[in-house]
Amino acid sequence: MIPKVSSKSILYQYDMMKRSFLLIMAIFFTRLTYGQTNQIDTKLNWSERMALSVMKRNPEAWQIDFMDRPVWSYPQGLMLHALEELWRENEDEIYYQYIKAYADKLIDQNGQIETYKYETYNIDMINSGKLLFNLYGKTNDERYKTAIETLRRQLKYQPRTKEGGFWHKARYTNQMWLDGAYMGTPFLMQYALEFDDEAAFEEGVLQLVLMEKHLRDPKTGLLYHGWDESRFQSWSDPETGRSPNIWGRAMGWYAMALVDALDYLPEEHYGRVVLGGILQRLATAVATYQDEETGLWYQVIDKGGQAGNYLEASASSMFVYALAKGVNKSYLDEKFLLTAQEGFEGILDHLIEVEADGEVSLTQVCAVAGLGGSPYRDGTYEYYVNEKIRINDPKGVGPFILAALELGR
Repeated sequence: MIPKVSSKSILYQYDMMKRSFLLIMAIFFTRLTYGQTNQIDTKLNWSERMALSVMKRNPEAWQIDFMDRPVWSYPQGLMLHALEELWRENEDEIYYQYIKAYADKLIDQNGQIETYKYETYNIDMINSGKLLFNLYGKTNDERYKTAIETLRRQLKYQPRTKEGGFWHKARYTNQMWLDGAYMGTPFLMQYALEFDDEAAFEEGVLQLVLMEKHLRDPKTGLLYHGWDESRFQSWSDPETGRSPNIWGRAMGWYAMALVDALDYLPEEHYGRVVLGGILQRLATAVATYQDEETGLWYQVIDKGGQAGNYLEASASSMFVYALAKGVNKSYLDEKFLLTAQEGFEGILDHLIEVEADGEVSLTQVCAVAGLGGSPYRDGTYEYYVNEKIRINDPKGVGPFILAALELGR
């Protein structure tokens, strides 16, 4: 028996095919314009040179993060958010269409997000939702609004600590990770502003406050990667519940979450003072641990002289972005702009490679790091410095583009 296919479904699939074709043609002609078929113009700003390199390596946005199939996940959201900011800067439609094609590939005609599993309560999956606000605003396509509401509903029912802190995932019980600050909070704040949801503002501020409360080291001002309220995990300190080491990118996620969340808080909201204070304390600690010779930051920030540690690109790019934006938005003192500029120069001098055709690559990016799970990640120094290192991992490349934009580079 031949299954029935609705005319609506056929028209939707045809529309998606047409959009994909138009995107491919737009990329082709844009590359001709920029000479990207053979050469990426080295006279362009670093933000655009890197963006064009990303699109050259990944003709379709779902391929970002070395994927062989379309998935809804946070690295794509991070990279495409950077391209969204670049699009706002130069109004080149190719970036908007590249972003839209990703959303249209993963969101079906009913607004359901392909590969997304609500029941896992994985806070990482919220991050790509930030792309949908602009798409909905420009198109009034209800599919995007439905997807936004799905992600907001996840956060409404996200498992929480006793104080209201979001668990990182349902299977990571009683745990808050710094990574989750970036994955969920800016989306929550933007939702609050776009849809007049005061409770979302309160929830967002609370997440960032709780992370500083439970993860900040009072001696260094740096923040540990994770906190286990139950003290059940073997990586958690029996007294504090904290994980044993300070991972650079975890702090980078938190720094970006702070400066991005502040964008959406109303001027009169008390959270601006609270989060501004946290950002000031964080910036002071981060600047203290900047490597004097290179301007970069280490994988394990406070153990730069130990064997196996290395200058890591994603943390360095995230700190440069957060510090530069903090100054540009008047959240931070002007002195931190020099820290950001030195960091960016360090990235260019030590972590950037340029091919003969102008393609730009970012080296020394930690592929991934976490806590617990299977095989078990114990949060030791040895664990962090032995995780895989990759070239052009989006968790470094996206923040590099954002950093370059903030510095006008």
